[in-house]
Amino acid sequence: MAAVPVAGPSGATSDTRRARARLTPSRLLFFALFLGLPLLLYGLFVVWPVLQAVVFSFTNWRGYAAAPEFIGLDNYIRLFQDDTFLRALRNNLILLVALPTVVISLAFALAVLVTVGGDSKGEIRGVRGASIYRVVSFFPYVIPAVVVGILFAFVYSPNGGLLNGMLGLIGLDHGIGWLGDRRFALAAIVAAVVWSLVGFYMVLFVAAIKAIPSEVVEAARLDGCGRVRLAVQIILPMVRENVSTAVVYMGIMALDMFVYINVMTPNGGTGKSTEVISRYLYETAFQKSQFGLASAMGVVLALVTMLMAVIVLFGVGRKGDV
Repeated sequence: MAAVPVAGPSGATSDTRRARARLTPSRLLFFALFLGLPLLLYGLFVVWPVLQAVVFSFTNWRGYAAAPEFIGLDNYIRLFQDDTFLRALRNNLILLVALPTVVISLAFALAVLVTVGGDSKGEIRGVRGASIYRVVSFFPYVIPAVVVGILFAFVYSPNGGLLNGMLGLIGLDHGIGWLGDRRFALAAIVAAVVWSLVGFYMVLFVAAIKAIPSEVVEAARLDGCGRVRLAVQIILPMVRENVSTAVVYMGIMALDMFVYINVMTPNGGTGKSTEVISRYLYETAFQKSQFGLASAMGVVLALVTMLMAVIVLFGVGRKGDV
């Protein structure tokens, strides 16, 4: 007796499913163009350079030798005995904590104000003039980082700078060299970055808050939920994924900071007080021609970045799901 084709859950027989899964020339062309080509480009321009950097980090390559000498872990040992590198790593870790905390906290607070921070009665809306605040706060983000660095270098100038001028008007010390003083230099750079980026993340959170069903906010208001409680206990948990993504982006920014540091405090500031790994890597590679050592710095920076992303996306995110 001939076997009767058995229909699957969707009503299609096994023969039909096999026919659909058969690789035809058109399907092969589709996979080659939309999967194979992107993977090839990614491997060529991302994976291969990373692998090269890892290999060079175990050599004494100075940028010229075709076959550099393999020296094992000497570059990594040298890094963690280098006071400048350790200071740069410490500054990066300080920025990794400070920048996401300040930028995302301010951006979330502003986003709440311009979306649900208005009158607690009637229609859900932001504070008066919220649309204007959204546009104005986004302006700094469209300014290139180099221009922001130059602008704030003038603002912080000890000779006629805007900040010292304002301090002089209210009778305070107006001769401070903000970017040359070890006590204030890193904080001054953080302030410039916050000014530049807070508007972008505010817009990101505004879009996330707008996606929350209005019934949820209305129910919370009817239950007597105040603005702060509404923001922290109702809105924040519902935009947690957006906050996690923003933390990762800001963390990557904090672990880079090359443009701001190199423009505002060339050579890493007074006594390397504002040095970061990316700027020190550039100096080591292109001024000292120690490309093997610089590659080791890049590997360490990449590992710290990946560790930060894993902790934020999988650690914090899963904790929130529980």
